[in-house]
Amino acid sequence: MKRYVNNPIIAREDVPEIKPQLVDVTSVFNPGAIKYRDEFLLMLRVQNRGRETYLLTAQSDNGIGFALSKTIVEFSGLEDVSETIYHIYDPRLTAIDDTYYIMFAMDMDSGCNLGLARTTDFKSYRFMGIIASGDIRNGVLFPEKINDKYIRLDRPNNKPLAGGSTSGSSIYLSESDDLINWRTVCPLMSGRPHFWDELIGSGPPPIKTREGWLHIYHGIATHFGSTNIYQAGVVLLDLDNPEKIIARGKYNILEPREPYELVGQVPNVVFPSGMIVKDLEPDGTAKSDSELFLYYGAADTSVGLAIATVSELIDACHEGNESDRE
Repeated sequence: MKRYVNNPIIAREDVPEIKPQLVDVTSVFNPGAIKYRDEFLLMLRVQNRGRETYLLTAQSDNGIGFALSKTIVEFSGLEDVSETIYHIYDPRLTAIDDTYYIMFAMDMDSGCNLGLARTTDFKSYRFMGIIASGDIRNGVLFPEKINDKYIRLDRPNNKPLAGGSTSGSSIYLSESDDLINWRTVCPLMSGRPHFWDELIGSGPPPIKTREGWLHIYHGIATHFGSTNIYQAGVVLLDLDNPEKIIARGKYNILEPREPYELVGQVPNVVFPSGMIVKDLEPDGTAKSDSELFLYYGAADTSVGLAIATVSELIDACHEGNESDRE
C-alpha cells in the first residue's frame, strides 16, 4: 500500500478542546471508518493525559482532510451495565441496511469484553449490549447476513505475554441470529510462528468483492528482542462460506517505516482499523479498480492513511502463493 504523502492525516494537535475531558490530548488513533451520506466518516479513539479514552467522530468530503466533532460520542444504555467500564475503544463500523453498527472493546474488571451499539445518524447512539465476555477483542461485523446469520470475526486473548498481559494467536468466526447472542463457529486462521504475523487480529470489517470477502488483519512479529512489530496483511474468504480461506498473503502489505510509525506511545505500530472503498457496484460489491482507503493507528499516537486498489489487495492475497491460482 502507498502512504498518503502528508501523513499523519490526524494528530493530537487536531483534536478540539472539549473541557474538562479533552485538553491538550496525548493521542488520537485506531479509527473505525464508514461512508455516510457520501462523506467519509471516522470514529476516533482519543486519549487524554489521564489515559482516559473517548470517542470522537470526524467527517471529510475527500477522505483526507477531516473536520473533527466537538462532541464526545456517548452511548445511551451503558448505565444499565452493572460492572465498571474503564475504557471503550477501537471502534469498528459496519453498515447493514440503514443502520450503522459500532463494535468496540470494553475494558472491565472481568477482562476485555466486546460491546455493540447502533446509530442511524451519528448523533445519537444506543448501546445494545455486551456481546462477548471474558477476554476478547478485535470484533468485526460482516456488512450482510450469510445463510441468514449475522457473521463476525473476533480474537480471544488466550496467549500470555511478557509482563502479564495477554494477546491472541487466532482469529475466530462467530455467528448470531440477533446480534446479541453469538456462537463460535470455528477458528478461522492462526498466527504463523517465526514470521511477520505470529499473533493476529482482525482489522476493519471485510468488504465484498467478486472474488470473495477481502479482509485486512494485523499481525505482530514478537521474535525481536527489543520490541513487537505491528503490521498489516490480507486474506480472501469465500463469499458463501467464509469459513473457507481462498488465499492468504504471505507478505505484509504495510509495516512501520516512517518516523510517526516507529516512534510514539507504542513504537513500531501500524494498526489497521478502518477501510473505505470509494466505488461500489449497485449491490454493494467493491469495484475491482476502485481505490481503497485504509485508516490506521500509527504508534498508538496518530492516524495514518494508506491507499491501494481493490485488485491490488486481492493480488496481494495470492502473492507468494501462486499455486492458489493454478
